[in-house]
Amino acid sequence: MTSPTRTELTQLEPGVVATPFRNVANPNQNASGSIHDQATATKLGFRGGTVAGSNHMDLFAPLAAKAFGKAWWETGSLSLYFRNATIDREPVSARMKVPPRGEDVQTDVWMNREDGMLVCEGTMAVGNTGEPTALQRLDMDAIDATGVRILEKLHAGDIIPESGVVYSQKQQEERLNIMTEPMDWYAGDSPWGGPVVTPAGYVGLLYGQAIRSLRLSIGSVVGLFGAIEIRNVNGPLLVDTPYVVHGKILSVGQSPKTEFFWYETYADDTSGKRIAEHRMLLRFMKASSPLWAE
Repeated sequence: MTSPTRTELTQLEPGVVATPFRNVANPNQNASGSIHDQATATKLGFRGGTVAGSNHMDLFAPLAAKAFGKAWWETGSLSLYFRNATIDREPVSARMKVPPRGEDVQTDVWMNREDGMLVCEGTMAVGNTGEPTALQRLDMDAIDATGVRILEKLHAGDIIPESGVVYSQKQQEERLNIMTEPMDWYAGDSPWGGPVVTPAGYVGLLYGQAIRSLRLSIGSVVGLFGAIEIRNVNGPLLVDTPYVVHGKILSVGQSPKTEFFWYETYADDTSGKRIAEHRMLLRFMKASSPLWAE
């Protein structure tokens, strides 16, 4: 089968391949009051408006195509913990430890800025490896919600109610206009019929409705992505196709600068068949909330 990706990968050293450095844009920099807005981000101690971690996930698709081919879009996962934020059009490169050939394989992936700064790290896998992903290794039961203020209305085990979602052709076109790694399957026919949703689009579909349902419980506060995992169960997600998304909160906690919660959402087709899953760490800046005012 011809590869759907047009990205030329480079071997950095034996067993490690990388994408070219790409200038990933911050398309949300005009979202006033968000972490992507220059004024808000710098006030909170960042170098500038940050690029959403989900935008970086599209750079890993060429690596998935090389390592696992078509199978990754059917049963593959990408699990990333974000270590350092980037700002608009800072050059970054996705890297992968080349895995052995096989149907059930997991390998390490990461992203570096041009100066070597680690942007994110985690795992990419296909099939049933018998190993936890990077984010599944974390013990959710060990996270303590004592003392949270912003998230006091959220609790581990809370259900995220069902909602119908569609990732539209318009959304896909908007994504393709800014992404750096075009693939044939995003714009036309794919082995599964119509166009495939991009990895960043997976996050949009599985995150957007869920966070809207929780916003009333969280209030007005600046948030950011701390970690993201997408998993194809019977994938892929397709453009202009209806899905039912639902989920649950896994844990609630805090760090010195943030409050956070982990949650999962699941996308089923209209017959109830599980298509994809998503795990996310959402952080909320204490400095942006009057509940933590000195």
